[in-house]
Amino acid sequence: MIKINRRTLMSGAGALTLAGVAQAGFVSHAVAQSVPAVPTRPMPALARTHDTVSLTAVQTSRPRVALTFDDGPHPQNTPWLLDILAQYRAKATFYVIGQNARRYPEIMRRIVAEGHEIGNHTFTHPVLSRLGDGNVLREVDRTQQIVWDTVGAVPVTMRPPYGSFSHQQMRMLFDQRNLTSVVWSVDPQDWRRPGVSVVADRMVRGARPGAVILAHDIHGPTIRAVPAALDGILAQGLQPVTMSDLLAWPHWGPRGLRFVAGPTGHYQG
Repeated sequence: MIKINRRTLMSGAGALTLAGVAQAGFVSHAVAQSVPAVPTRPMPALARTHDTVSLTAVQTSRPRVALTFDDGPHPQNTPWLLDILAQYRAKATFYVIGQNARRYPEIMRRIVAEGHEIGNHTFTHPVLSRLGDGNVLREVDRTQQIVWDTVGAVPVTMRPPYGSFSHQQMRMLFDQRNLTSVVWSVDPQDWRRPGVSVVADRMVRGARPGAVILAHDIHGPTIRAVPAALDGILAQGLQPVTMSDLLAWPHWGPRGLRFVAGPTGHYQG
């Protein structure tokens, strides 16, 4: 992974926000709203309201961490994870792949309706450092449009797949799209499948104010590790929040998106 040269502004600035499990025996009983909140106007461009080009962590004394999940949404694991986060009253940021976001719009709406944030993780998950600027922007723009069309809000941060993104590319993306590149400061390497307890322990040991914790909601063992990780993080007096909250940016997401629980229905993702 490349080493990131951070340029972060930690207070008072935010990008545009819009006003307008498959675990055995586990079944989610939440049901998405029947009428999606689909915007009727063209996707807006993000406003230049900060100078945060890229970051791996946030310098803050506030007892907060960003819990982030990549590569979803996943049809079983993501709803399962959302149930766990709701139980702990924890918030997270989901860096979604555009192809998956397009395939599972109801899960996308549930993520947003429950107070979590969506970030951009490109459309096909390529190695961006091997692409020219035009192809990078196409990957990012397609996912921006899908998220806007699905939930009525535009991601304000982008996570490069594999963390492979040059300084020049980060600067280009910020200059062209006002998107901040977010990597991470804590990597439990859950994709290597080291074991549930190992993943949870690595997440807890790396947690400190301003940490950005990487995980993947496409892996079942990662979801099983989340309760123990949250127990350990909360025991340190740290609160998992969204990336925008960690950066002290305005609340991310649209208004008017509701999510209701059905008495007998299962979540339809």
